[in-house]
Amino acid sequence: MCIRDSRGGCRGGRRPQGLLAVLPDDDLGQAIAARIRELGISDELLTFRTGQQGVYLVHCDPDGQREFSYARSGSVGSTLGPDDVDPAVVAAAGAVIAGGIACAISASSRAAVLKAAAVSRRFVFDPNFRPRLTSVEEATAVLTELAPRTFLVTPSFPGETSALLGCATPKEAAAKLRSLGAANVAVTCGAEGIQLESEHDSAWVNAIPAPSVVDQTGAGDAFVGTLTARMVLGDSLPAAARYGAAAASLVVGGKGGTGFIPTFEQTSAHALRTPEGELSSHA
Repeated sequence: MCIRDSRGGCRGGRRPQGLLAVLPDDDLGQAIAARIRELGISDELLTFRTGQQGVYLVHCDPDGQREFSYARSGSVGSTLGPDDVDPAVVAAAGAVIAGGIACAISASSRAAVLKAAAVSRRFVFDPNFRPRLTSVEEATAVLTELAPRTFLVTPSFPGETSALLGCATPKEAAAKLRSLGAANVAVTCGAEGIQLESEHDSAWVNAIPAPSVVDQTGAGDAFVGTLTARMVLGDSLPAAARYGAAAASLVVGGKGGTGFIPTFEQTSAHALRTPEGELSSHA
């Protein structure tokens, strides 16, 4: 889980942010922690335990489509539990971001996410549905339970919206999540754009073409993180989503999830280079 302080931590603004996770108490765990610190993220919420680091393998076809294979059962990360969540820290944070993978790897990790959602003032949930980690039924149940507690939820179309919500269009999916209690919804539609819905906004934001594509890893995380940070800082949902789309299109120019993390200045400049998305009833 990513925890951002009340000032809306983002790398471009150098605001404090932390990662709540369990790492192995070995050289690999220390290397991961060092990389976390190198990225300007606080390591104060990291816990080290004896165990095996979870891994996943990415399989890509010539068209760039990806599949994942996981070795996470019994991993040290799956030992994350409710006792690792400090209610005072979570409640004081500007926002808390969690994903469906954390809910899928173990019952205790799922309970930790639910606890964070219950006490966070801005809880953000990315469903991150992975059929090799969990079932449609379990992922749907988690999304349905968390939706009323979310400040923002970010499912992808068509994979997650079809499987978990039974919706045929991005707008239908956004409306369904709003009916379940989500305050803000951003349905990501790949290279097309993002469908947004909230009490005050119904908007379609066009995707922003990437200057170069090296590795798609981390694009979704960059979108969610930037969108969340900008909303905490006071931007409207459409404006924040525009910055999120820009950050995501820049991140794919680096290798790995952290190969290139743009500053907000770079993200902002990239967002302004292309025409802005317009309000619409995009289906």
